[in-house]
Amino acid sequence: MNKTTQNAPIYIDEYDYSLPDERIAKYPLAQRDSSKLLLYKNGNIGESQFSKIADFLPENALLVYNNTRVIQARLIFHKNTGARIEVFCLEPLNPADYAQSLGATSECVWKCMVGNLKKWKEGLLSKTIAFDGKTCTFEAELLHTEGNTHSIHFRWDNADIHFADILEKAGELPIPPYLHRKTEESDLTSYQTVYSKIKGSVAAPTAGLHFTPEVFESLKPKLIETEELTLHVGAGTFQPVKTRDIAEHHMHTEIISVKRSTIVHLQQKLGNIIAVGTTSVRTLESLYFIGAMLQQDAVSEIAEKGFHVPQWAPYEGKMEISTYDALQNILDYLDKNKLTTLHADTQIMIKPGYEFHLIDGMVTNFHQPKSTLLLLVSAFVNGNWREIYHYALSNNFRFLSYGDSSLLMK
Repeated sequence: MNKTTQNAPIYIDEYDYSLPDERIAKYPLAQRDSSKLLLYKNGNIGESQFSKIADFLPENALLVYNNTRVIQARLIFHKNTGARIEVFCLEPLNPADYAQSLGATSECVWKCMVGNLKKWKEGLLSKTIAFDGKTCTFEAELLHTEGNTHSIHFRWDNADIHFADILEKAGELPIPPYLHRKTEESDLTSYQTVYSKIKGSVAAPTAGLHFTPEVFESLKPKLIETEELTLHVGAGTFQPVKTRDIAEHHMHTEIISVKRSTIVHLQQKLGNIIAVGTTSVRTLESLYFIGAMLQQDAVSEIAEKGFHVPQWAPYEGKMEISTYDALQNILDYLDKNKLTTLHADTQIMIKPGYEFHLIDGMVTNFHQPKSTLLLLVSAFVNGNWREIYHYALSNNFRFLSYGDSSLLMK
């Protein structure tokens, strides 16, 4: 906990609102870009349709989106007793790299959540999976437990099959729990953005679900450019704030990667950057603090441990570095080490009082009451979230992952 948070407590009950179940969109609209679009700028609220978003974006803006792809991370096993055990893959441990772990050909270890754990006290879970007429025996072994997560050793007996193949064949797409329904065939398409490509998320960056090729085409007359980055969304995105004071809340950590060319583009477009989704916001804002770390003397020590943005880094005193220079520090580091991509992880907490460094606007859906995502929105709109959400509730906007969208501008 830091001094700033202690001196200015923020109570999560102040970020509560009544969300009737019928306002939660259980399914997406048939046409992605036909969703409603709430518009907010300088305290003024209006609405349009998402297909017309280009009309409300500034000329020459840079639109930055998260290209992560949701994996079918929920695996179901049945014991000989008939007990149903659900294993939900959260992130790779060995190999720790997503691409390497998903490409593994005989075994890998993942951090997982386990449903009905009391029925799986010991022994292997096993299931037979059919691939093009061939069968594969797939096993799971519980290694150890830390808190409510577990290290699970997966192994299989066919070296021609990658772990990604097993997930796609035997796994289920983990749609949000608040939809209160099972995953359906349509979700395999509708719960992925049209630009998703880097596998690793267990939840979609849902602000991007509204985009279509036609929307991207509509950006061109205004010379609006796009860039992509990657943040693999973890199950922590659904983690409710259970503490009264958010200073006691433990923020989840997520893996990010940003190409050098993207950082150059960001540097050129400072003052006109629009983030698609809170995951893009968290990634972009984390870059500033990574650049600030690189201003320090112990650069080699930081780099050796890996770049990590702590939860309270933004509130530990004002950074004496411009955003441009912070990005330049990252570019210099990448060049010095002959790297083309920055890899890091972030635990950043964006709460009211946060000073934004990179983004000038964001596209985002409507979030759950008492969530860290609602705190992030409140920080960006200077506390006017209640007016925005009252308008949305009063004007038949659809909420949460499959719901409508908003464009929030400074």
